[in-house]
Amino acid sequence: MAHQHQHQHQHQHQHNGRHGGGGHRLETVINMAPPPPEKAGGGRFGFTGGLEFTSLTYTVVKKQRGAGGEWEKKDVDLLHEITGYAPKGCVTAVMGPSGAGKSTFLDALAGRIASLDGRVALDGVEMSPSLIKRSSAYVMQDDRLFPMLTVYETLLFAADFRLGSSVSASDKKLRVDNLIEQLGLTSSRNTYIGDEGTRGVSGGERRRVSIGVDIIHGPALLFLDEPTSGLDSTSAHSVIEKVHDIACAGSTVVLTIHQPSSRILLLLDHLVILARGQLMYSGGPKEVASHLGRMGRRVPKGENSIEHLLDVIQEYEQSEFGVKALAEFCLTGLKPPKLTATYGAEGLSTVSSIAQTPLAGAPDADAGFDHSLRSQHSRSPWLGGGAAQLTPSRRPKRQQQQNGRQPYTPEIVMGTPTPLSSACTVSEGDYLTPAHRANATGAPGVGINALGHRGKFANSYPVEVWVLMRRNFTNIWRTPELFLSRLMVLTVMGFLMATMFTKPKDNPQGITNRLSFFIFTVCVFFFSSNDAVPAFIQERFIFIRETSHNAYRASAYVVAGIITYLPFLLLQSATYAAIVWFALRLHGQFLYFLVMLYACLLSTNSFVVFISSVVPNFILGYAAVIAFTALFFLFCGYFLSSHSIPLAWKWMNWVSTMKYPYEGLLMNEFDGDRVFAAEKTFTLTGDDILRQLGISTEEGRKWRMVLYLLAWAVFYRVLFYLVLRFASKNKRK
Repeated sequence: MAHQHQHQHQHQHQHNGRHGGGGHRLETVINMAPPPPEKAGGGRFGFTGGLEFTSLTYTVVKKQRGAGGEWEKKDVDLLHEITGYAPKGCVTAVMGPSGAGKSTFLDALAGRIASLDGRVALDGVEMSPSLIKRSSAYVMQDDRLFPMLTVYETLLFAADFRLGSSVSASDKKLRVDNLIEQLGLTSSRNTYIGDEGTRGVSGGERRRVSIGVDIIHGPALLFLDEPTSGLDSTSAHSVIEKVHDIACAGSTVVLTIHQPSSRILLLLDHLVILARGQLMYSGGPKEVASHLGRMGRRVPKGENSIEHLLDVIQEYEQSEFGVKALAEFCLTGLKPPKLTATYGAEGLSTVSSIAQTPLAGAPDADAGFDHSLRSQHSRSPWLGGGAAQLTPSRRPKRQQQQNGRQPYTPEIVMGTPTPLSSACTVSEGDYLTPAHRANATGAPGVGINALGHRGKFANSYPVEVWVLMRRNFTNIWRTPELFLSRLMVLTVMGFLMATMFTKPKDNPQGITNRLSFFIFTVCVFFFSSNDAVPAFIQERFIFIRETSHNAYRASAYVVAGIITYLPFLLLQSATYAAIVWFALRLHGQFLYFLVMLYACLLSTNSFVVFISSVVPNFILGYAAVIAFTALFFLFCGYFLSSHSIPLAWKWMNWVSTMKYPYEGLLMNEFDGDRVFAAEKTFTLTGDDILRQLGISTEEGRKWRMVLYLLAWAVFYRVLFYLVLRFASKNKRK
């Protein structure tokens, strides 16, 4: 055992030596007694590992009414100078009253805030937002999953995205099986996720699947936003219990939670309590009572200490001092002024007593400060200039003397006056995760900070496209109504057109019937893709969640979507073309007729998907698609020929994607010298009809119309990609 410990220490020293002297800091912690204050100012020292955050500040500009009733802009700090830590191997819970900034703080740690001031570091290595994305996972409050995939399929696709091709298919399946067992999902392994219309897993199981999707690749950091919201007490406890197991495996877990039950509180190792964007407390749950005692607000017998602290925060928030007094106590040890509770006609109220801040220069000038070891005045070794030592009576129980050396745990971490959770120690075994231990003993594994050195994406581009295509085909197979509904619409419309305009005669009425048929065909094909609006809007949230941590590229998602729908769009076009072509005895080339209808579906599908990526909900999506389609119909050249449209609106004729299939189909039908109407006084050939409609009779121009239409389809897909790539980031501005 001693030999193994020595080997692990040597490996840790060598590894951290490649990262700016981290190995020396860890060696100091494990092998040396607490350094004297005069020698401790040389910098920060190692601890059990985890996430450190320093002076996190997030400022936004809000409009507020001034004293004169006028609106004025004012800078508001949603987060203000928050400093603390989240230890490795522990569950850190972010708590506080409504409006405290819990979700904002979680977004700040996860690199999801663009304009954030401060520093975030993991195991002593400063992390940029892009690096945090690669080495962390973020479980959103809403479970965004494909309803028609089973639990096993959902996790297996997540493994394909996150683990990459370097892990074999058998190993991925083995990891998914182990994860299903770890999350307690064995009984629902082959159950659909489900939604409002399809019965699936329960709410607690769905939340555990969401967690499993994000931890399949073993992230060093796990963030969870309100993982217990909407769940009953039993399901909530089960979820937090699984999260606790994940933390014990070596991950740093940070979650926001509101009013946890007593059973859940037993699973929380570390607390960060906020109010109005300021830090109220940072430390272990068992130390809350002593924190309140030092504040002068002892916990009444039988009352929960955390709930009592939240009540105290609310009292100060309603007083003239606000929560700033409690934040000052947390930062400097300056005790807040006492509040006296009084009962009046309006109920319970608080009245502030005289502030206890002594006069400068008085003999008891620091009587208002807390001089316990947990105050800021016991110099924090994180800030340099001193070392905090633990008294034997307050040393965590799990800390034992190892090899004759006294372990050393900082009493004050990152400038906070509250202690490190007693569940954490400075033993090297706790510092190394299981994968790290394997690496330290020579077994294959992932070295420390290895996640930070991974490529940006786990898979190559073709592999990403292939996995996305397989998932798309699975969803289409499980939800055939999305495809069959469009096919049925085009089939029914084809039969209607075939029976209404059967064998149009060669006379003026026959020409009118042909023109009506072609314009109606174009309209049907453009409106048939409108049902894609809600389908993609629902899928967009899944895309944002998956790409927020680099599961795949946005361009791979766009390409996979195009390739997936190509055969289905071709089948729809071929079905309609086969029904109407022979019934109406249309002229020209059947191949051109089919290709133009196919290009029409491609362009309208690209347009609808682009609109869906811009609008916030499907109601606005439907409205926008219908409005633009009506404009395209108006300017396509049917009501007014291209030459008759006013010059100011000429550009709308070029933008209208209905113009190209309408003119192209007419060119295919009427091109040539064939006579379509012969009366005593005049004869109308196909070229005559085109010239009267203002359509070119140039040979080969009809194929250019196909190219123009395909160019618009590509243009809309490029816009769609740009929106996904740059405007669909899950970040606060």
